[in-house]
Formats: sequence, C-alpha cells, structure tokens
Amino acid sequence: MNTSSFERIILITGASRGIGRAITKACAPFFDKMLLVCQKSEAELLSLINELEKDYPVTCIPFIGDIGNPDFVSDVFKDVTQIDAVINNAGISHIGLLSDMSLEEWHSVINTNLNSVFYTSRLAIPYMVKRHKGKIINISSIWGNSGASMEVAYSASKGGVNSFTKALAKELAPSSIQVNAIACGVIDTDMNRCFTKEERDMIIEDIPADRMGTAEEVAKTVLFLLDAPAYLTGQIITLDGGYL
Repeated sequence: MNTSSFERIILITGASRGIGRAITKACAPFFDKMLLVCQKSEAELLSLINELEKDYPVTCIPFIGDIGNPDFVSDVFKDVTQIDAVINNAGISHIGLLSDMSLEEWHSVINTNLNSVFYTSRLAIPYMVKRHKGKIINISSIWGNSGASMEVAYSASKGGVNSFTKALAKELAPSSIQVNAIACGVIDTDMNRCFTKEERDMIIEDIPADRMGTAEEVAKTVLFLLDAPAYLTGQIITLDGGYL
C-alpha cells in the first residue's frame, strides 16, 4: 500500500470492536488522522486509540454516538476540512420472525446499517469531489445478496447498501472517487456468537472453507480496496469462504 502521501484522513464507523477494530488497526500505519466512531464501547475505543498512537505516528479522534442519527454524523464532520476515505462498518443484526419485530427494532436496523451510509457519504463526498479523489468502502453481507430467513431487516438493510454502492459508484466515477463494498459471509465476531456451539458447527459444515472468516481477513480486503486500481469501482466483493 502506498505510504508516500501526506495528511491522509480516514473515517471508520463501528471502530471499537470486531471487524471495525481490525480495520482500524490495519489502517493505522497508512493514515495521519483517523476519525473513529462507536456507539457504546467507549472504553474499548479509547484503549485502542492509546495503543495505536503509541505504535504509529497517527492522531485518532474518537466520536461516541449513534451513527444512525444524522445530527450526530453532522457533529463528526463539523471540523472536517479533508477526507480521503470512509469505511462504513457500523452494523447491528436482528434475528427473529418479521411478524414479531417491533417498529422500533426495524427502524434501528435500517438507521444503523443503511441510513448511516447515506449520512456519512453525503457529507464526505464534497471534500472528495473537490480534490478529485477518495474511497468509500461499505461493509455489507452476503445476506444482502440472497436474503436470510429470520433476518429480514438485516438482509434488507444490506441489500440496500449493495445497491447504494453500485449506484453511487456510477455517480462518482467521473470524479475519480471509488465506491465498493465487501459482502461478508459468516465472520467470527460477537454478532455471530448469539448462536450455540451446535448451531455454529452446523453453519461451518456448510462453508467450503470449513471455518468462519476472521475480522482480520475483512481488514485485509479493506486494505486491498484502499489501494486498488482506480478502475475498480461499483463492486460488491464477496468474502465468504465459498459459502454462496
């Protein structure tokens, strides 16, 4: 990855745990400033920032709040004068019958997983267009491609992210801004630890790679997209061990 440019600034949502934490650690050597967002895990985020600022010449700025709230996202961008990359990673799941889902639960999933991608992208784009460069990477899911039973809201939100990615890439390609997504399969994070060992074993039996993916593998894919040729845009990169 190219390390020669100065003042590279990245925004990462859902940065404190799991995939977001792995992405943040992987990106730290290549950026001068990181805007790191989480909603609840403030202690974990601050601990991560302390670790990164000791190991790398990077400045990390934490933001604690709901990325699905447009007012909060506006606060994140309040002092921004440049943004080189946005990693839209924040996400929540909901497992259960759609008929049992409350309106509040539906809106929470859609706001966090889909609306937040609009909020961050809308505010970042003018800075990228001005400099005729930038990367937007959305962390999506294979269920956005195929749908998952008992995860209708999650599947709908990630399907929206995939279409958002393809459409925005076409819109921004003339400005040399790349927009791509990573459709993750079953990744070994807290989101999938709601399953029992037996359920996890059954899932793994259906994965040709014979294991769950790791957060670090998602982070490596993010690094690949950050350094990918300019002609690579509008793509939904599937990372699922051959599952689908």
